Amino acid sequence: MARPVKCRKIEFLPHINLFLPQGQEGGEKEGIILRLEELEALRLKDLKGLSQQECAHVMEVSRQTFQNILEGARKKVAEALVKGLPLQIKGGDFAFQSCQFQCSLCKATYKINFIRDKSNCPLCKSDQIVCLNRKAECSRHCKG
Repeated sequence: MARPVKCRKIEFLPHINLFLPQGQEGGEKEGIILRLEELEALRLKDLKGLSQQECAHVMEVSRQTFQNILEGARKKVAEALVKGLPLQIKGGDFAFQSCQFQCSLCKATYKINFIRDKSNCPLCKSDQIVCLNRKAECSRHCKG
């Protein structure tokens, strides 16, 4: 039996999640899916210029796991560019280090580490909280 995949920590959500070659409609060709943790690996290594060890530390994975994620991401981006395929950013096994929440009952806004802290409002103890990163219940986007 394979080991379950651990969630990789990410700090960035893109505002644009679909890139199409010029003149192509969305459904013409099967596209490439770049997972959110793969985008984070590209961002940390190639844009921020962090070392592999630093990137692995930020994402809370081993150096080898980080290298595998980065390698897969670079291959997908290269394939999309070379073959003129749509590139869609979505899904993955990811978690945010901390999220900004708002309680639906008392309207309190607060930031917590969702992995360590319970998903209840610290003021009124309600479990009706909304993650402001995606304007939806955090458990749908911030796996932990």
